[in-house]
Amino acid sequence: AAAAAVYKQWLPNTNFETASNWDKGRVPCASDMVRFEKHKVISVLVGSPHALTDMYLPLNGEFLLASGAGFAAFDGSWDPGCDSGATVRFADAEHHAWFDPTLWQAVSPDGELEPSGHIFSVDEERVPCRYDDVIFQSETSFRVNVDSSRRVIQLRSISLMGQELSSPEAWAAYLRGPSAPLQFHGNGTLQVTGTGCPDKSGCACGNALDGRRICAALLGASEGQCPAPACRSPLQPLGHCCGVCGATINLDFTPDFDLRKYRDRLVQALLSQPKYAGVQMAISKVHKAQTFLGVIPRSSTPLIQIVLIDDGVGVQTGTTAEQLAADIMEDIAQHGEALGISRGKLEVATGSTFSGQAGSHPLNRITAGTVLGLLFGLLLLGGMLFLYRKGKLRSLPRLPALRVPRSWDKVEELTSPEAATDKGFDNPMFDVEPPSTDAGEDVPQEMASKDHEVFYLNPLYDASETET
Repeated sequence: AAAAAVYKQWLPNTNFETASNWDKGRVPCASDMVRFEKHKVISVLVGSPHALTDMYLPLNGEFLLASGAGFAAFDGSWDPGCDSGATVRFADAEHHAWFDPTLWQAVSPDGELEPSGHIFSVDEERVPCRYDDVIFQSETSFRVNVDSSRRVIQLRSISLMGQELSSPEAWAAYLRGPSAPLQFHGNGTLQVTGTGCPDKSGCACGNALDGRRICAALLGASEGQCPAPACRSPLQPLGHCCGVCGATINLDFTPDFDLRKYRDRLVQALLSQPKYAGVQMAISKVHKAQTFLGVIPRSSTPLIQIVLIDDGVGVQTGTTAEQLAADIMEDIAQHGEALGISRGKLEVATGSTFSGQAGSHPLNRITAGTVLGLLFGLLLLGGMLFLYRKGKLRSLPRLPALRVPRSWDKVEELTSPEAATDKGFDNPMFDVEPPSTDAGEDVPQEMASKDHEVFYLNPLYDASETET
């Protein structure tokens, strides 16, 4: 969310006069029988008078009557175009979920629809964020499911039934009224704070914990599957449900960075150029999770994420967005310090190239596996050393030891009279040319003792055979 206020408007309504709220696709007429399901709670605005033949009401709900609205019994007179006498059922309004991005739209402070233009939002930010203003259109009724992974869903303000509630006290008073339990249901609780984003560098949306819920609602019609991307290695922006083709830029920033001013700079200086007419940009502060060895979650780091997509097709998909990203990176290189940007990281995925992000994943996995393998080996060696020092390994049978003689030991061994007179057979594993010695020379007692101490066991040599 930017530091400036953002307004999001709820789209569905439960008005009696809305044709899509009825299973026949039309508003009931005088000869119809109107049926509200017995156990479905309703909050329905009636904006005009209606004559009905019969109507079944639910056990719990409310009708909000506009001026002059109401119901009257049908007197049996002929009504043009209303001679069917059908049963018309009110649609189930309880399936409308707060975290469905398709049910919200960005609007101006006066409730007018914001032009799409060059700016879009990642999926998590299409739902109201914690510093946003929420608008339920006046002269409409609604019922919304606020099931959430969080206990409290924070907002700056809520406008409904023509009044704006922008303080915790005003909202608490509304919640005590009769309409609030009929309009909001589910395990989540809406909380109005009355405060906007206090940081000029922007504030994270705060919907990450409900990211899966948002994507499930968004992709429900396609059985949870993202559409096939037009590029070979799509990028995965933080807060977005599906991969995109184009470019992403992650910015590290300083306390001097102003998100709103920087966004306006990009729109006016770059996005407004005719060659970038087909490019859209999303820019916001996000929190990127930091991990230990690429596996273990450690903390999160705030950064500014820029997502660029274009209307290219085929091999041209993402190429215009790539050009714009290059211009942004060049601008950062020239003016980044003055703008409060300390570093920028660019990743690209087009219809003809692989993305840098996708290429880095295997390397991270290989590095993590190697480091984990080394750590495991060190732990194993440390454990064996600990057991050895504790004496736990000393009860194991001793294996034959091979003592590698020093160079002078070899000479002394080969100059012994016994070795000179009886060499046995050649050992291909230990072939050393003995130096010339005097066979008649007496061997000192010290040298004989050393020669007796140094030996080499040959498993193919049997001493008993030479004795016979």
